[in-house]
Amino acid sequence: MFCVMNRYPDPSVRHWPDWVGLMARLIPGVVFLYAGIVKIGDVEGFALDIRAYQLVSWDLSQILSYILPVVEIAVGVLLIVGLLTRWAALVTALLLIAFIGGIIWVWSQGISIDCGCFGHGGEVTPESTQYPQKLAENLAMTALCGWLVVRPRSLFSLDQALFGSPIRFSEESHDDIAKMAETEE
Repeated sequence: MFCVMNRYPDPSVRHWPDWVGLMARLIPGVVFLYAGIVKIGDVEGFALDIRAYQLVSWDLSQILSYILPVVEIAVGVLLIVGLLTRWAALVTALLLIAFIGGIIWVWSQGISIDCGCFGHGGEVTPESTQYPQKLAENLAMTALCGWLVVRPRSLFSLDQALFGSPIRFSEESHDDIAKMAETEE
């Protein structure tokens, strides 16, 4: 069985998966960029939001309050501009999975908090929690990131402008290889 290296076709505005890829980049990209910017302006408040989950120590919440906003901004920018798309989407999906785990944890423990996704989290009344909505949002963005991990190509991306079409391995050209081998003999 032969494998051939060839290039993916360039993204096209006529090809719907390229539009899905663009939306899969922009939606979590904008959300993460905004969330990171909001949190980076209030690191101490964000540390309190992290502590409200009752999952990590005080010291770790301090460290995370500095690291998470920077990572969120970085992956948000990378997704928006379409640079290192597959890796940015993978990091974003891993963050979303961690956030989903945190939401499930507080919900299962009967802890009533606002998630703090966009700053100003903390304790709220049980009626004010939005756990199902936040889980649905995070699952939807995780699915979008999954699309990008599998198929990072999209419209208007720096990946395409800087690196061109990625190389793929396929078995599509088996007959072409056999014909080339016959003509060379």
